[in-house]
Amino acid sequence: MNIIIMGLNHKTAPVEVREQISFTSQEKETALESIIETNDVQEGLVLSTCNRTEIYVVASQLKKAKGFIKKLLSNFSTLSIEKLNSVLYTYTNLDAVTHLYKVVSGLDSMILGEEQILGQIKESFTEAKQKESIDTILHHLFTESFKVGKRARTETSINDNAASVSYAAVELANKIFGDLKEETVLVLGAGEMSELTLKNLVDHGVKEVIVANRTFSKAVALADRFEGEAIPWQQVESCLHKADIVIGSTGAPHYVIRQEMVAGILSYRKNKPLFFIDIAVPRDIEPEIHNLDNAYAYNIDDLESVVEANLQEREKAIKDVNQIIKAEVKSFDQWRNTRDVVPIIKSLREQAEEIRQQELERALAKLDDIDEEEKDVIKSLTYKIINKLLHTPTVQVKEFANVEDGQVYLQAVNKLFGLESEEEQ
Repeated sequence: MNIIIMGLNHKTAPVEVREQISFTSQEKETALESIIETNDVQEGLVLSTCNRTEIYVVASQLKKAKGFIKKLLSNFSTLSIEKLNSVLYTYTNLDAVTHLYKVVSGLDSMILGEEQILGQIKESFTEAKQKESIDTILHHLFTESFKVGKRARTETSINDNAASVSYAAVELANKIFGDLKEETVLVLGAGEMSELTLKNLVDHGVKEVIVANRTFSKAVALADRFEGEAIPWQQVESCLHKADIVIGSTGAPHYVIRQEMVAGILSYRKNKPLFFIDIAVPRDIEPEIHNLDNAYAYNIDDLESVVEANLQEREKAIKDVNQIIKAEVKSFDQWRNTRDVVPIIKSLREQAEEIRQQELERALAKLDDIDEEEKDVIKSLTYKIINKLLHTPTVQVKEFANVEDGQVYLQAVNKLFGLESEEEQ
């Protein structure tokens, strides 16, 4: 079985492409159902964040699996197969394992070492488990990846000097104003990214926080946590003139702040700048707002340079994290190889047990004058002989799984004991 990853991220596709292929919760559920129904793959998981969309599958045939993934991505976006080919990357087997371990460790993130990706991957894993779209291989792979992510953050300095996307948004605001203590911030959305951004804003001492969300109770709950004000979603446009900074972090599939809305309130601000920081994918803030006088709009791709200064210490940890990943990839490879020899060991033991039963029956048929206790002694003797005879071959077969040219040795075992069926031969 092959492990295959196909996807795109902030390195291969700009935000305007990524937002076209960003899965909603319902779309992820539908995609997992497609994975379950197809015969082209045996297991599958969908990962969709603001910076990446990736499909993880296990399949016996690489070509069919890749074709299935491309079709799946195309069906859930406005992108053609041709366009997808220009932005997609593909990893298979141990390269796929290495890629996942880098992602979960924060090495493949826009902000080096950011922690949020670990939670997002765990969420995707939980969704796939609930839909039963994963089995032994992906279950083990992702469970091991969580261990890698934890090791990377506890054993190295990759997570030192906070630098998440939400932190980058606050850093940008801080650079613009110099001091946030007199500024009012309007946050659109009440999800995890909004909460992280608000925490950083409060830590930087903003004067006032306003939260808007389509579900008003969620806006109230989030605003209360940070001593802010919640407003109904219908009041967003009328409240824009109060804000100095607008953070867009909703799950809307379209722009929620448009150029004409902003143009209408700028004159009331007496030339005071209005800054928009859009950390949503798909984007919340219409980019043309940036063309207005005294209005500045930044999207998630603009944030990459904001925390450059914070990354020097993290970059020193890359070597240490890669060492952890290298060791854990080797461990996964050994697990997978050992798993591959299980059918050989099973066949060997089944063959031995069949011979034991046949010869035992023949022997007992010739012994008329023995009681049940004596029969049990003979049965136990034959069982112990088989176990002792097979112990060394079993251990040796497991070792063959992880040595160079191991497949050659395993084929020899198959032939030596006549374990291969005629079809396999």
